[in-house]
Amino acid sequence: MANIMSDSAPTRETTRMPALYLGHGAPPLVEDPVWPGQLASWAGRLRRPAAVLMVSAHWEQAPLSIAATTTVPLLYDFWGFPERFYQLGYPSPGAPALAERVRELLAAHQPISESPGRGLDHGAFIPLKCMWPEADVPVLQISMPSLGAEALLETGRQLAPLRDEDVLIIGSGFLTHGLAFIDPTRSDDDPPAWSAEFDAWAAECIALRDFDALMDYRSRAPALAFAHPTVDHLVPLFVALGAVIDAPGTIDTAIEGFWFNLSKRSFQFN
Repeated sequence: MANIMSDSAPTRETTRMPALYLGHGAPPLVEDPVWPGQLASWAGRLRRPAAVLMVSAHWEQAPLSIAATTTVPLLYDFWGFPERFYQLGYPSPGAPALAERVRELLAAHQPISESPGRGLDHGAFIPLKCMWPEADVPVLQISMPSLGAEALLETGRQLAPLRDEDVLIIGSGFLTHGLAFIDPTRSDDDPPAWSAEFDAWAAECIALRDFDALMDYRSRAPALAFAHPTVDHLVPLFVALGAVIDAPGTIDTAIEGFWFNLSKRSFQFN
């Protein structure tokens, strides 16, 4: 894991859970020869969380909604893949106590709804299957109440106390997601310019802690129309960032590189 910035006391870093932003790929990620190992290695470097709070690109719902707190069937929210991917399982324990804590933290700031029958979508269970394959860490998923960077940053800020309670907050997306512009003739070592340029810009903003530029991505980011024709896969980043922005620590690039032209760069905010 490559450290790219450090300016906080080690005692603070070691007593609080980090917040993560990760690329979740697509169902074939679980069969990739490289990426599952990178995710597993990353999980192995983390202190084992008491629970995971997941915010996925694949669930925008207002008001913010809390998903199932018991083990319910997964949500196979993808199409056109081989049948074996619809047989994937991830029976992680529910997290009812975490759900109640989320309600306590958010109730004074925004309305909350309930989606008790909603299982984990693939933005949640695909990376978790690689990171904790035993499915023995309790997981709670909540929706993004909007795609606005400011609103999501504020939601992350409201959830920040969970880091002191051994809860791992994960924003799950994809740092570039221009599916319509993928060029199957290009290798992952030679990504298209739109993906490489956006990836480099975001990495630089994070490294320099230029969070104002990052928040203003609609005006400042290069190749946005290609890298993120819709921004749902970018904006979970702001929940993770919000959870740490008032107590900044180190920032690590945990995974980098490209997968089918798309940047899988992932960050750990300590």
